Amino acid sequence: MDPKTPSSRPVLAEDLNPFHIAVQQFDRAAARLPQLQRGLIDFLKRPARTVIVEFPVQLDDGSVHMFTGYRVLFSHVRGPGKGGIRYHPAVTLDEVRALAAWMTWKCAVIDVPFGGAKGGVCCNPKELSEGELRKITRRYISDLGDLIGPHTDIPAPDVYTDAQTMAWIYDTYAIMHPGRNNLPVVTGKPLDMGGSHGRHEATARGCLFACQRALSQGLVPGLTGVNGARVAVQGFGNAGSIAAELFREAGARVIAVSDSRGGVYREEGLDVAAVIAYKAAGKTVAGATGTRPLTNEELLALDCDILIPAALENQLREDNAARVRARFVCEAANGPTTPAADRILFERGIPVLPDILANSGGVCVSYFEWVQNNENEQWDLEEVNNKLRAKMERSTDAVIQKQRQIGTAANSPAIDLRTAAFVVAIERVANVALERGIWP
Repeated sequence: MDPKTPSSRPVLAEDLNPFHIAVQQFDRAAARLPQLQRGLIDFLKRPARTVIVEFPVQLDDGSVHMFTGYRVLFSHVRGPGKGGIRYHPAVTLDEVRALAAWMTWKCAVIDVPFGGAKGGVCCNPKELSEGELRKITRRYISDLGDLIGPHTDIPAPDVYTDAQTMAWIYDTYAIMHPGRNNLPVVTGKPLDMGGSHGRHEATARGCLFACQRALSQGLVPGLTGVNGARVAVQGFGNAGSIAAELFREAGARVIAVSDSRGGVYREEGLDVAAVIAYKAAGKTVAGATGTRPLTNEELLALDCDILIPAALENQLREDNAARVRARFVCEAANGPTTPAADRILFERGIPVLPDILANSGGVCVSYFEWVQNNENEQWDLEEVNNKLRAKMERSTDAVIQKQRQIGTAANSPAIDLRTAAFVVAIERVANVALERGIWP
């Protein structure tokens, strides 16, 4: 099918529950692994531990507000749980379950010795002071207690959390566990507190490395790299804004970016540094000098070479996937494409480099930070980036090879890159589970 021809399929109600989506993605891949026992499949697709904490915090105005926090340890088959903590008003248990599942497969695809976990607190950071966020963080971590730890479950930054949040987490945990090397309990810390060089930009840099490697493998006819490519970035937070900078530095022409309040477009290419400065001053990219406005939906349908969804889940869905005109989609966000949208894009010949591969640079450098903390070392930036590039390129090659291997097998229909990545990940986790044996 011509990639520019919208599908004529009817638009039906779509299940956007993120955990249901994660299960569908797993099931689609598991169907390509008939050698796995039914009970083992059930074990791999269910979270190992789910925790809900509810706690009061006194706000700056003297009022007391109840907050709900979650922490899901999905798997510890390959090592301790690993996964970020997000602060967002729309955080739900099923969202955290899905993110923990994706972290499990992400760690397996990038081949670091972690399982998957995720956490979140339902709150609106835009309406809270720094002092209030500090209180929320300390109370959430203290209520989790020994459910997190350097060798059990290791948090990291996510949506609306950052190095400062990780510093509060470390300090809270260290006060509760005096006399130990507690630095490995959390990653994404400030550099002078045991953080790693390159961690702040790792998700975006890994996305660039994976994108370049995938294009060099001939996934998109006539597009062999990012140099000269027209790029649109939806979501201009940490991952999106840094991705825009790094892709521009690599020679791409970033023609559009957006955040939750709107977007901007310039066919000749945006001055990315100027847009970042504009957002820092006004909290949005909308209205940046020398640009024309566009909505998030318009950005997703923009004629471009590379589309980078870097916002939240469910941005590419059954109701808009037919309008996508990008030649290649590279997921910097977690869960931006639904299963129905995956099918539409695959039918239209638009490859999607999936989140569990494309944005795994963050957890990769988190692993590097954890190693450095345990060994009381600090690597320089060049060493970190070289190790990251090697990991991303090796993982991208493995996924593309798996896709081609399955697609050329007798009586085996072709699969998309997401299914190939899940097959790689599930095989790796299943192999370790069988090697360890089912306890007792």
